[in-house]
Parts: sequence; C-alpha cells; structure tokens
Amino acid sequence: MLFLFLSVLLSVVLLLNFRLFPKYDVNTFQAIVFNYPICFLTGYLLLPAGQSFTIDFPQTWTWLALGLGVGFILTFMLSGASTQRMGITVTSLANNLSLVIPVCFSLFVFQVGGKVFDALNYLGLVLALVAVGLSTYKKESNELSVETPVLEGQPIPSPITPRRLGANVLLPVAVFLFYGATNTMINYMNIRYISSADKTIVVMLTMVLGAVVAGLVMLIVRVMQGKEVIQGRNLIGAVTLGVPNFLSFYTLLLALSQFGGNGAFVYPLYNIGVILIAALMAAVFFREQLSIANKIGLALAVLAISLISWQELAELSK
Repeated sequence: MLFLFLSVLLSVVLLLNFRLFPKYDVNTFQAIVFNYPICFLTGYLLLPAGQSFTIDFPQTWTWLALGLGVGFILTFMLSGASTQRMGITVTSLANNLSLVIPVCFSLFVFQVGGKVFDALNYLGLVLALVAVGLSTYKKESNELSVETPVLEGQPIPSPITPRRLGANVLLPVAVFLFYGATNTMINYMNIRYISSADKTIVVMLTMVLGAVVAGLVMLIVRVMQGKEVIQGRNLIGAVTLGVPNFLSFYTLLLALSQFGGNGAFVYPLYNIGVILIAALMAAVFFREQLSIANKIGLALAVLAISLISWQELAELSK
C-alpha cells in the first residue's frame, strides 16, 4: 500500500503547486513547459540497470506515445488553469472522475476481458457524471477577483461576470474530457501495442519527450511574439512540479505491479484518496469554500467510485 499512498500524495502535490504559483508569481505556462524536461530527467535516472532509452520510430506505438505527450501538456495546462480559477477540490474531482471515460471505452468499444458490470457498477458511472456537474457548479458573483489570469503571470483585479464565470466552469469539464481521452488512449496502447511490462519507463519517456517538444515549440513562439520572458523562479517552479509529476505516475505503476496489475482495485482507491486529501488540503490551507451542491458532488464522487469498484473493495475488506 506504500506505493499507492505515495502516488496519492504526489498527485495532490501537483495541485498544490498550481494553487501556490500565483502567490509566488510563478508563470504557470513556463513552469508546465519546463516541468517536462525535469520529468524526462527523473525518468531517465530511474531506468532499470542495463536498460537504455531509444526512440523506435518505425513502431506505431512510438508515434502514438509522442502524440499523447502533446495531449499531456495540453491537459496539464487545463488542470493548472482550472486549479487557479475553480479550486483544488473541483479540479481533483474532474480529474479523478474522468476514469468513467476509459471504463466505458473498455466495456463498450475495446471489449477487453475483465469483470462483468452489474447494476451497481452502472449506477456508479451515472453518479460520476452527476458528481462532475454538481462539483463544478458555481453561483454568479459580482465580487472582485484577484485570481491570476489563466497562464499569465500578472494578477489583475477583474469582475466575475456571468460570461466569465461560465467560461471558468468549462475548465474542469475540459479537464474531465482531456484526462479521460488520454487515459483511454493509454489503455488502447497497452491493449494493442505494448506487449511487455519492461517497456513501461521507455514508453513513459517517449510520451514525456512528445510533451517536451510541443512545450518548447509553444514557448519559443510566445517568446518570439514578446508574450513570455523566461525567469529563474519559473524554472524553480518547474522542478517542484516535474519531480512529483513523474513520480506520481511511476509510483502508481509500482502500486499496480504490487497488486498484480489489478487496475479495477488500485484506481478506485487512488481516485478516492486524491479527491478526499485534495479537498482536505484545500479547506485547511486555502480556505476554499464549497457550496451545498459542491459538497453533494464531492460525496457523490466518492460514492460513484465506490459503486464502480464495489466488488474489489469488498475483497479488500475480507
């Protein structure tokens, strides 16, 4: 259980980073771009003895992995923006409830072997979608906000108009969809192309490399347009983001190996853990206020994930 616990904590650390960046005037965009070279270095240092990293361009999975890397950086930027605009709790809910998407694809599209879903499992899928809607609900407000604009470095007060609020609400929805899409593609790659577990870090490094290239291209374009000025504190932010970013995924994979690859058992515990600890951290350290609808959404999220995997949780209690 140690690796699973570490993965949960490291995932929450990612959200805490995003929440703290505006306080220390760290440019979120630059921190995300530079976090991926840090991820790559971290993963390279963790390569098993005797194993080297090479890019096998003739392989289809290589190009899929590079494409996934581009999806990762876009998803990470959405997650950062959502955390700063909508809060840690809402973003962690959208992130973790996205498991509904790969689960549905596994059941109805890929039709891979595994457990047979019963009525409680399907009820959990429906409740998960309801939980996303309730957790992202925000009342309109005319109060001034001093939040940092999305992916910008300079905080400016601005009224929260209904139109702006509506756009902000779309951020966690986008996080839900993008995380679900990338996780679905990872599942597809595992089913279709990745034949052995010893390729895990190599595949991860290939994905990260795609994110590195995409991020640097975007950064160079923005620098040439005069929209970005690289500063040292953004590089420090990249380190505090990149190391837990890679390690959270790596420890999750170690947890899967520890439990015999039983993702139906590990992922629900991981998701519930992240949701609850993120909500606790947000309430204690950032005084995030949740409406009654948000709290209901939080409770439904835990219930939904529990229903989706009630068989595995029942086995745990024996």
